[in-house]
Amino acid sequence: MTLDSFDNLLNWDNLQDWVAMSDLPGRGPITSVEQLTGGSQNNIFKLTRGEEAMVLRRPPRHVRANSNDTMLREARVLAALSGSEVPHPEFYAVCADLEVIGTTFYVMAVIDGFTPSGPLPGRYGTDASWQHRFGEELVEGAAKLAGVDHAAVGLSDFGKADNWIGRQASRWRAHLEGYSQLEGYGAPEIPGVQRVGDWIEANQPATCEIGVIHGDFQFANVMFAHNEPKLAAMVDWELSTLGDPLLDLAWMMQAWSEPGDPPGKPMQLPPFAGQASRAQLVQHYADVSGRDIGDYPWFFALACYKLGIILEGTHARAKAGLAPKEIGDLLHAYTLWLFEMANQWIE
Repeated sequence: MTLDSFDNLLNWDNLQDWVAMSDLPGRGPITSVEQLTGGSQNNIFKLTRGEEAMVLRRPPRHVRANSNDTMLREARVLAALSGSEVPHPEFYAVCADLEVIGTTFYVMAVIDGFTPSGPLPGRYGTDASWQHRFGEELVEGAAKLAGVDHAAVGLSDFGKADNWIGRQASRWRAHLEGYSQLEGYGAPEIPGVQRVGDWIEANQPATCEIGVIHGDFQFANVMFAHNEPKLAAMVDWELSTLGDPLLDLAWMMQAWSEPGDPPGKPMQLPPFAGQASRAQLVQHYADVSGRDIGDYPWFFALACYKLGIILEGTHARAKAGLAPKEIGDLLHAYTLWLFEMANQWIE
């Protein structure tokens, strides 16, 4: 049986040997392979072995300098979350031997669910109670992750915890300034960027609760069950690290939309009848997590600031001819919206 290598992304001679020596579901060799959508950078494949299936995740074709280390970090956090209440794909095995397929990769469980994008499907699109639970499930997932004792699960060195609050404004300001080194970009044209950064620096919370954060907790990186209003898994853990978990909540809330927001935001999901407000969801997070949310406004401003600067990187690369202009323009528009939102928020 000849399996598709997807233009040498998978080396089946070596991979079948690795599967045979690993503790994975099923028996015998892999009998079929299907490339899955949903990964904007990395490659994801569904592998079938006998009556069992699993998912293999590997870096992009053009491996970046940190791609292999990122795979190892993803595998590490998924393994650490095993047995926790956090909705996540069950971890099976990781391979750091570059001789197998040329990159690091790992294998995890298949998730039966969908990633929300555009109009919500099925009862999510018609049942107001499901729509309300949709938001609550998201914040409950964030709260469950916040409840993980990172030291107890072996992640005490998973990120830089020292002075985490104090480093945020200067770190992301330096990130933005670095884009000026790209030819054709010049200085950033983002109204309010200095004001937001100064506000974040001047209004730092007095306390910080370090834990595991997903790092990119948004619609594109979650999956919901088809048959009940339930968060099936948080996926794409490549930006996970240590930090204050309130940032995950704020990250999700900047992706939320409600009346009173500035115009011009690219809509990831259309408004729906049972949609809870940001205020309701933040309070729900406080109720289920037991966390004091008095400092939440600071984290919301930080989420807008950080994400806006990250997205502006694609605009800068587009100006330098290193990314498609239409994508750069789209993400720059989102950056402008995020800073308008942040400036409105800190009034």
